[in-house]
Amino acid sequence: MAGPLAGLRVIEMVGLGPCPFAAMMLADMGAEVIRIDRKAVPGAANPFPMLGTKFDVMARGRRSLALDLKQPEARELMLDLVAQADVLIEGFRPGVMERLGLGPQPCQERNPKLVYGRITGWGQTGPLAKAAGHDINYLALSGMLQAMGRADTPPAPPLNLVGDFGGGAMMLAFGVVCALLEARTSGKGQVIDAAMVEGSALLGAMIYGFRAFGSWSDQRAANLLDGGAHFYDTYACADGKFVSIGAIEPQFYALLLRLCDISDPAFDAQMDVTQWPTLKQKIAAIFLRKTQQEWCLLMEGSEVCFAPVLDMATAPLHPHNQARGSFIEVAGVSQPAPAPRFSRSTPEVSAPPATPGQHSEAILKDWQIAPERIAALLAKQVI
Repeated sequence: MAGPLAGLRVIEMVGLGPCPFAAMMLADMGAEVIRIDRKAVPGAANPFPMLGTKFDVMARGRRSLALDLKQPEARELMLDLVAQADVLIEGFRPGVMERLGLGPQPCQERNPKLVYGRITGWGQTGPLAKAAGHDINYLALSGMLQAMGRADTPPAPPLNLVGDFGGGAMMLAFGVVCALLEARTSGKGQVIDAAMVEGSALLGAMIYGFRAFGSWSDQRAANLLDGGAHFYDTYACADGKFVSIGAIEPQFYALLLRLCDISDPAFDAQMDVTQWPTLKQKIAAIFLRKTQQEWCLLMEGSEVCFAPVLDMATAPLHPHNQARGSFIEVAGVSQPAPAPRFSRSTPEVSAPPATPGQHSEAILKDWQIAPERIAALLAKQVI
């Protein structure tokens, strides 16, 4: 059975980071997404050699059309494709699409129902709108980066998961679906201004609430969920591997103490923040007594709220992940499977990543571009 977005036509202006991730999410859900790649420039350096190969996981599930967008024929072709699309998404700096003649106004003049999704770090407006930046910068301005890491070290970058993908790509994909639903009633498309700094802040809504209530300190590793509590953290084991503990609720905490054979009355003061540093040292010493596997045999699947800390080589091999098919192989490359699951629809990866321009002629034929026009575009090296 097709994915829940089957029948949806999406144009992705290929860039880096959040826009490809959002496009991957839409394609995983069954949308037809075509990637508009830039025509390769002979001899140009490639700072990301994985792009355009089977290892470019975020490019999975869609076909590629390579265009020389500097040529006027490419702009006209793009507008003809826009006229047939439901969605266009782009992740360039503000003004780039306008300079190409492909901003929201000309696109929506050709297709008033078009949902035009834009993802940037700082947003389309504001003092920093046109400044350069990366995930770490957007996360920093959101207030969330300051809260991450240990007390005696600088804030720790959580890879680029929060800004690029959680606060960026997923917010863009959510915005696209929201705008499509609204268009059913209004009959009109609209422009989505997704800013990674705002999405990152939104992901911290609960933490901002804790702080406003007075139950969150600006000191890192001094709070319930940031590694300050001895019952919510990661610990080294005898073999150098790690385990994670999240025994917040009293009944889970009591089981943790029992399985760790802890009888020290000091541990009775679970929520006494002043005791957390001392208790953390004590429980850290206890976890060093067994290997990760020994702790798994004792705690995994229990009410302790426990899991081993796995690396990316072993996570796909864990029995729970294997039972659910949480990871898949596409063209021999192990990668996360589409998510979430649906009771009737079946998200899937329809194809491995394409090389830029791999499907140019086939896409244009499928989108009703006349054969003689395709031949002319090829002759002028527009495609």
